[in-house]
Amino acid sequence: MDAIRFISCLFLFCLLFSTSGYSRNVSSRPAVVNIGAIFTFESTIGRVAKIAIQEAVKDVNANPSILHGTKLKIYMRNTNCSGFLGLAEALKFTENDVIAIIGPQSSVVAHIISHVANELQVPLLSFAATDPTLNSLQFPFFVRTTQSDLYQMAAISEVVDHYGWKQVTAIFIDNDYGRNGVSALSDRLAERRCRISYKVGIPPNSGVNRSDIMDILVKVALMESRVVIVHVDPGIGFEIFSVANHLEMMGNGWVWIATDWLLSVLDSASPLPSDTMDSIQGVLAFRQHTPDSDRKRAFSSRWNKLTGGSLGLHSYGLCAYDSVWLIAHAVDAFFNQGGIISFSNDSRLPSGEGSSLHLEALSIFDDGELLLNNILQSDLVGLTGRIKFGLDRSLILPAYDVVNVIGTGFRRIGYWSNYSGLSIMPPETLYTKPPNRSSANQKLYSAIWPGDTLITPRGWAFANNGKQLRIGVPIRVSFREFVSQVQGTDMFKGFCIDVFTAAVSLLPYPVQYQFIPFGGGKENPSYTELVNKITTGFFDAAVGDIAIVTNRTKTLDFTQPYVASGLVVVVPFRKLNSGAWAFLRPFSARMWIVTACFFLVIGLVVWILEHRINDDFRGPPKRQVITILWFSLSTLFFAHRENTMSSLARFVLLIWLFVVLIINSSYTASLTSIFTVQQLSSPIKGIESLKESDEPVGFQVGSFAEYYLSKELGISESRLVPLGTPEAYAKALQLGPEKGGVAAIVDELPYVELFLSRQCTFRIVGQEFTKSGWGFVFPRDSPLALDMSTAILALSENGDLQRIHDKWLTQSTCSSDTSEIESNRLHLKSFGGLFLICGLACFISLLVHCFQMTRKLHRSAPVESPSPGQGTSRSGRLHRLLSLMDEKAGQSKSAGKRRKLERSLSENDRDCEFGRNPMRKETERMAGATSP
Repeated sequence: MDAIRFISCLFLFCLLFSTSGYSRNVSSRPAVVNIGAIFTFESTIGRVAKIAIQEAVKDVNANPSILHGTKLKIYMRNTNCSGFLGLAEALKFTENDVIAIIGPQSSVVAHIISHVANELQVPLLSFAATDPTLNSLQFPFFVRTTQSDLYQMAAISEVVDHYGWKQVTAIFIDNDYGRNGVSALSDRLAERRCRISYKVGIPPNSGVNRSDIMDILVKVALMESRVVIVHVDPGIGFEIFSVANHLEMMGNGWVWIATDWLLSVLDSASPLPSDTMDSIQGVLAFRQHTPDSDRKRAFSSRWNKLTGGSLGLHSYGLCAYDSVWLIAHAVDAFFNQGGIISFSNDSRLPSGEGSSLHLEALSIFDDGELLLNNILQSDLVGLTGRIKFGLDRSLILPAYDVVNVIGTGFRRIGYWSNYSGLSIMPPETLYTKPPNRSSANQKLYSAIWPGDTLITPRGWAFANNGKQLRIGVPIRVSFREFVSQVQGTDMFKGFCIDVFTAAVSLLPYPVQYQFIPFGGGKENPSYTELVNKITTGFFDAAVGDIAIVTNRTKTLDFTQPYVASGLVVVVPFRKLNSGAWAFLRPFSARMWIVTACFFLVIGLVVWILEHRINDDFRGPPKRQVITILWFSLSTLFFAHRENTMSSLARFVLLIWLFVVLIINSSYTASLTSIFTVQQLSSPIKGIESLKESDEPVGFQVGSFAEYYLSKELGISESRLVPLGTPEAYAKALQLGPEKGGVAAIVDELPYVELFLSRQCTFRIVGQEFTKSGWGFVFPRDSPLALDMSTAILALSENGDLQRIHDKWLTQSTCSSDTSEIESNRLHLKSFGGLFLICGLACFISLLVHCFQMTRKLHRSAPVESPSPGQGTSRSGRLHRLLSLMDEKAGQSKSAGKRRKLERSLSENDRDCEFGRNPMRKETERMAGATSP
């Protein structure tokens, strides 16, 4: 449609031109370069831009270092905010060989003129067209010398998120500028989990009157969002604020945010009439940020002299001024590169012969792409700061001032930059530091909001449009204490219902709602289906025993949990405190075996260490075996009669008695527990053993437990058995897997606690293996969820939540046996450290004893050479070592004395033969007396 309109207008206005040729300038440095400017002269932006452009041309022509003698000549055209007139005026520039056009200010006009610029290859530098869809892909010759609304909407969304608002209302002018700007705002809000809950467009013509605007604002007032963003033209904008003030929508609780149109008026026409200023008190507004500099201050002072203070200078005027300088620098580079200003006809257009259209009058700038490239590659500093384009042809480092309208003027409360977000420091200061977008670094000064208050508005109110909330409530057939429908009515009762009504009563505003039953009434409904109906809009909320689980929180908002929940395992139990062999149950079989082995090992080790020196450990073999067994077993009761004489044996015995003490104490405690505490009759000890088994598992119909068991834990669906009532729970557990029942039931803790309060033959095993809670469900980003959470916390703090719980859920008929149900049998691993220490003590003592015996063996070896009949093999040495270990310590000493006497006697015999030993008989008598 735009193309058809463009072509028709193109042919229509070619009638205005009937030139027989086209102009060519063959000089590389002509005396004059023609540029055009097209905008609305009498608009807020146009009045300032006109003077700024004229002054910029004067400054460029007065500076010989820019164009080196070449002068700029400006041709201005007035569009009167009309796309049709804008096209007509743009085509007239071909009469003047214009090589670049400044403007237009209107995004609507820019969309149309950009087609002309593309065809004629004339760069179009717009200082005020902020529509984000004006991009280089569609319009390669369009260059934006101001910031796109893409960044302004990003700044607004960050402010909305900074104050914690989740929903906004958008009022926009219904043209390319308004629609595309609000579309960009919606995208930016969605990135921060915020949204536009209601938007309304205002026709961009003078036919809109005060009554129409009042009708629009009345609808806005009925919505729950109290944050209103106004993205319109100045004329309509002030009328909106005037009507809003009349409707008392500029008071407490409201937030009004205006885009940069408001600051353009305040900067150029301040002060405004008092009634106008009264209607915009507390409004937040945005303005393109321009750094403070000496050049800017000097130009502002010069501006005041030019206008006599009657017209202020806004940011768009600064952009218009910088656009002229940008063209001047680009033209200078163009000439330095050998560019020539020349035009030629478009061969695609038919000849004008025989036609009054004269299409040959339209000429193309031959080196337009060269000039465009020089513009895009420019890097200079103007009144608005650094002018440099990025890869997307947008000015780098976009930034905005955040302004609060107060009294007769306004106050800047902070800045936004694409570099570091919101801050109270100028962006140019932050550019020297690493970017920091942490929440702690996002700051703004305090604002004064509508109603003259410093308290940040909540940003929403309950919708006052007469619509009741449709709240889905499950129709339960079991555990009706939590929620149940009153028979024959649409009313509900139960623990969850009482908590909800109590929380609603604490809200600072009335809430109209109606409960809608969900379910067939024959079995518990699917809670997943219930919450999914909120995402589709069928329900506005859901109330009941609804678990807060991960896959639901991805699309919905839950309140603060009003009851703790989690999945647990329930199994049957019985008392196992009878039987002839009950005394063996405290220890596992392996524990019994290892303990018995250690008794024997300790007896043997002590016997080895005491055998040579202690008469209690000597005697015939049968007696010694009995001694070993008796001594080791008697240590169990600390009743051993044999005294230990060896230090090594005492060391081993000390360690062993400590181990026996621990074993005795543990056995006694475990046996006492077995005889007094109820024990499991199921092999299931918790969720891990349940996963490892292949027995059936019960779950409650409609609960999320089925999804968790099958999808999260990987339990086969063939093992899962749906159960609908507490009676079905009990029957299935009593039957057991062998008779078609279940080995265990997995359900949420509140249900299980209520079930166990009436069924005394079942217990929970293990720990909760999920941690969650129950909450009320609302659509994503619903502000009511936050207020309800605050109300639930208040109920918890004042004790009402506990009183409601006691009213519905304290109904125990079982004995108050709260002992934890788990196996009391002691296993070997519990005593592994003790047995290891005892074993090491035995090993070290035996090692030392063997070392001592080896030394004794070497000392007791005969000095003289052995007789030929005696062997010197290793077996002989081992025989002597064993003999040494077996003989009594006193016998060894007597044997040594005897060997000395024998050697002495042999010497005396030899002496007697030579008559040298008169005392031989006496010696023989003494030797005979000492022999055994």
